[in-house]
Amino acid sequence: MKKMKREKLEAAGWAVGSVKEFLGLSEADTVLIEMKLALSRSLRDRRKKYGLSQVQLAERLHSSQSRVAKMEAGDPSVSMDLLVSSLLLLGASSADLADAIRGREKKTGPRAA
Repeated sequence: MKKMKREKLEAAGWAVGSVKEFLGLSEADTVLIEMKLALSRSLRDRRKKYGLSQVQLAERLHSSQSRVAKMEAGDPSVSMDLLVSSLLLLGASSADLADAIRGREKKTGPRAA
């Protein structure tokens, strides 16, 4: 959040903090959630790079469009295993997964799926 916006909110009486503080999350919980969201974003980005719809990806995964939507949204019902295996199916390497988790995903073209 930009400093000026934060100052305006605080001046108006709002308490400004992080999700970690608000929910009382441990450092480990916070990191795990951030990793899951990074993998979810990576799945969505990789699907779009390939020009696939959620329905088409669901067919490749032998799943449903609604499940793919949940995966891309980081829904709590989606396991990290499912996210990782789906990314691997789309041609991601272990280095790609590490880059996604670190937030340094490469902006190069897709690999052959």
